[in-house]
Amino acid sequence: MVTIDAHQHFWNYDPVRDSWITPEMGVIRRDFLPVDLAPVLKENNVDGCVAVQACQTEAENDFLLSLAADASFIKGVVGWVDLRADNIDDRLQHYKQYDRLKGFRHVLQGEADRALMLKPEFKNGISKLAKYGYTYDILIFTDQINYATELVAAFPDQKFVLDHIAKPLIKDGDINDWAKDINALARHENVWCKLSGMVTEADWKNWETGHFTPYLDVVTAAFGTTRLMYGSDWPVCQVAATYNQVKGIVDEYAQQFSKDEQKLIFGGNAVSFYNL
Repeated sequence: MVTIDAHQHFWNYDPVRDSWITPEMGVIRRDFLPVDLAPVLKENNVDGCVAVQACQTEAENDFLLSLAADASFIKGVVGWVDLRADNIDDRLQHYKQYDRLKGFRHVLQGEADRALMLKPEFKNGISKLAKYGYTYDILIFTDQINYATELVAAFPDQKFVLDHIAKPLIKDGDINDWAKDINALARHENVWCKLSGMVTEADWKNWETGHFTPYLDVVTAAFGTTRLMYGSDWPVCQVAATYNQVKGIVDEYAQQFSKDEQKLIFGGNAVSFYNL
């Protein structure tokens, strides 16, 4: 069994570029590099990871790919490219030389235009990805799930994965509207879902494992065990939990599944989705 962490980040901390790291997130206001993650993965019996972009520049791709070249446990990279660019074909062709680059992501959750993903220029970029074998990570808040559903419906041959279960307001117990929208999104079989980023949407100081169960129930019923993948969201998760705690939440929940299903959630699905 290969165990994969399907979602984590690296960075050399820059207070201007990384202004999204607010003062209350002080624990992650520093560099996080493969040398920091390697012992954590080993302690948790995780064989490899997928490094996901945290900065929207092509320099970020170069940074992550250089790390992956030196650290064999980085099995894949999800980078960033300007999907709205006129030369998008040229850029995607350029990146085909890097085996570890598996897909792309845009920080849609931070866009003032909540429906940016439905703009013709953005959709044009999405339309090119499958030709080059690239996946797309959907990073959104709950108010954008319906837009994402429209997007994935337009590209049935494109592989998408929803990051962080779309960040429901776990701290407030909000679930009904999110659950309805998740079910609509999951009806499209070209969409997977990462069991990641949940602790940061809970009460950072007072969460309990049981707080996540209703949300895990929803995504499991919606996507099934063949389209779910574990991700830590390390080091961001550290504002609310240790790596061990984050993995423990999914570990405990997954005990209800067969060994084969657990293997899929903790590695198999990520390997097939990202072609690791």
